[in-house]
Amino acid sequence: MPVLLFLCLGFAFADATFVTATNVTIVLQQASITGVLAAGMTVVVLTGGLDLSVGSILALSATAALIVSFVPYLGMLGIVAGLATGVLLGCLNGWAIATTRLPPVLITLASFAVLGALAHLLGVDEPFGNPRLPFAFIGNGAISGVPLLVVIAVCVVLLVWIILRRTTFGARIRAVGGGRDATKPDDAEVFRVQMVVYATSGLLAGLGGVMSAARLFSANTVEPGQSYALDAIAAVVLGGTRLTGGVAPIWGAAAGSVIIAVLTDGLVLAGASDANLFIVKVLIIIGVLALDHYRLGPRARG
Repeated sequence: MPVLLFLCLGFAFADATFVTATNVTIVLQQASITGVLAAGMTVVVLTGGLDLSVGSILALSATAALIVSFVPYLGMLGIVAGLATGVLLGCLNGWAIATTRLPPVLITLASFAVLGALAHLLGVDEPFGNPRLPFAFIGNGAISGVPLLVVIAVCVVLLVWIILRRTTFGARIRAVGGGRDATKPDDAEVFRVQMVVYATSGLLAGLGGVMSAARLFSANTVEPGQSYALDAIAAVVLGGTRLTGGVAPIWGAAAGSVIIAVLTDGLVLAGASDANLFIVKVLIIIGVLALDHYRLGPRARG
């Protein structure tokens, strides 16, 4: 991808540490977590929805995984706790959206605020961690030199691609997103699809929480997952996803995750602040959406 190549070359010339083995590993690890979230976000966007709560779900799932990791001899169950937390919260999102019929962005924005506050309370105003985390190998191990996080992310993206492109349920998800289609599903079908879709997003956010906790030995409960939702949205938009639903290339979202990770790492090395990173990512989202809107012409403008 030309954009990715351009960014890599630019940051490599600006700072030689960008191309060191350690930094490349960091970029790949971060891209893997974002990629897992973006896979869930892709499924949601395909239905015409948007899940702004994935960052808070990730933080809360990471916290749950760390809490359980302290249980003697049963610390590995922290993985299950993280995944279960994600599924439960995703199901709550799906139920609220399907029953109230309010815009998903409103429901998940409320979830983002409430769950973020809960994670903040659990962390008692400071990052919560376990230096003896029993599943730390997930975040720091490798298979034949490839970080295990990358392997997990690739498997997740491949599985989501198979579900979306090779199963009848994938066709049902696309039908919900293509509301103008003559075969628009009934309310009961929409309810079932939305429940599964947001549960999937929650599950993958929970997996992202386990991956993040395993990588860092901690959960950031001070600023619980605030950047993750933005990164996931930016990744799917860069990958060619239309936020109006119906078009969501999963491998494009994976590529977008790598671009966002490279951009973030390069700007951090250049001394950019968190505020500047936020502005850059928002501008990227607005710019890509504006270009897509213009490219679609009269159809996109009404």
